[in-house]
Amino acid sequence: MIRTPLMTVMVQAVRKAGRSLIRDFGEVENLQVSLKGPANFVSNADRKAERILQDELTKARPSYGFIMEESGEVDGADESHRWIIDPLDGTTNFLHGIPLFCVSLALARDGVPVAGVIYNPVTDELFVAEKGAGAFMNDRRIRVAARRNLADAVVCCGLPHMGRGDFAQFGREYATIAPKVAGLRRTGTAALDLAWVAAGRFDAFWERGLSPWDMAAGIVLVREAGGYVSDLDGGDKMLAKGDIIVGNDTVRRDLLALVSKA
Repeated sequence: MIRTPLMTVMVQAVRKAGRSLIRDFGEVENLQVSLKGPANFVSNADRKAERILQDELTKARPSYGFIMEESGEVDGADESHRWIIDPLDGTTNFLHGIPLFCVSLALARDGVPVAGVIYNPVTDELFVAEKGAGAFMNDRRIRVAARRNLADAVVCCGLPHMGRGDFAQFGREYATIAPKVAGLRRTGTAALDLAWVAAGRFDAFWERGLSPWDMAAGIVLVREAGGYVSDLDGGDKMLAKGDIIVGNDTVRRDLLALVSKA
């Protein structure tokens, strides 16, 4: 696994946040039966994990700024470097006691993600990548899947849900893509979806309506695992536009053609 000083800082921070989430996740099942439900508790768990990340990273790199899901943007003296943080990606899964969520942390240099860590504390799977150094899960090098035909591919996607997303648009995409692939999947955590493409578990992934903290770490992972990343117009404005499509060169290109057709 990558053991640069930067990666050491990032890994220590996400593991500490992950330990906090696991302790709180253990309480969610008990709260499911209460009338009030666990929503407020989960929101507090999210913010607590974010504070841990911010504190740990500030101690190590005090001049870097932040882009955070819960606390917004914080400028640093070093205008070139910013941490991009999602302390709990997969909040709805966490809320319902579904053990599929993660901590996502990226470092952007001049607006471009150059290092990423995604950590699933339930499975203790740690995905790390740094520009030019490859991608790893725990101590094993990972690569995107080599399948070349969409008919053999398992593709992950995001689904619109109540109050968010274009249901008609997704309906067209589903009708176009589903008959052409081996299967479609939805996990509820975009960061892990990207990590799983990097690890070859999913052949491709696309989603609309995402935020930078959903994608930044995964972009580095997929690229360092030999994959291709673009927005849904085929460009590189993923963080600005909020949409993304990834896979190996062939599968991503063919899937993008179907999305565009829809």
